[in-house]
Amino acid sequence: MSVQHVVLTLLGAAAYAGGSHWLMVHAANSPWAVVVLLGPLLTMAAGFAWRARQWHTVAGVAAAFAALAAVVARGGVDDVNKLYVLQHAGLHAALGITFAVTLRQPLSIIGKLASRVHALTPDMVRYTRNVTLCWVAYFFCMAALSVATYALAPFSAWSLLANVLTPIALGSLFVGEYLLRYRLHPEFDRTTLMDAVRAWRANTPSVRR
Repeated sequence: MSVQHVVLTLLGAAAYAGGSHWLMVHAANSPWAVVVLLGPLLTMAAGFAWRARQWHTVAGVAAAFAALAAVVARGGVDDVNKLYVLQHAGLHAALGITFAVTLRQPLSIIGKLASRVHALTPDMVRYTRNVTLCWVAYFFCMAALSVATYALAPFSAWSLLANVLTPIALGSLFVGEYLLRYRLHPEFDRTTLMDAVRAWRANTPSVRR
């Protein structure tokens, strides 16, 4: 993946986040807003599941696409905001569970990804386990914050959290960990953010086994 691809991906993600926030605030009940907001997420989930050969997940995504088509056909749902909250909070909770389960294994999910880039020392194994634990805490905290914001604040505030602040928090945690890693452990092998991205893209099936 080249720098140009990264820049285009980031610009596309920013445009999607801004457009999603606008749709949720101004046209949340439109059936086509549901397609624009949930369709790309389901497509990405289908792609990852297909690549990882998780056929039960592929079947679940196919069922979700069928439900999405039914929503459009009937002209939307009565309270689509709850659907958006369920998608946002549920996705983060599912990711938290996925990462947490790997803490019971010799290598956590972050450790498995790191092992695709270079050999791991015992200190690196412990560090990747701690990083995985941080991601677990982030995912569960974001799920709880999503539900709390929806329950206690205007929907526009929840939309801002889901569509703008969530990707900013995600990117900040990812970059912050990268910068902190070599301050805490200067002895670790130097890798780039692109090495991590390539490891994830190239080894998704083996990481998730």
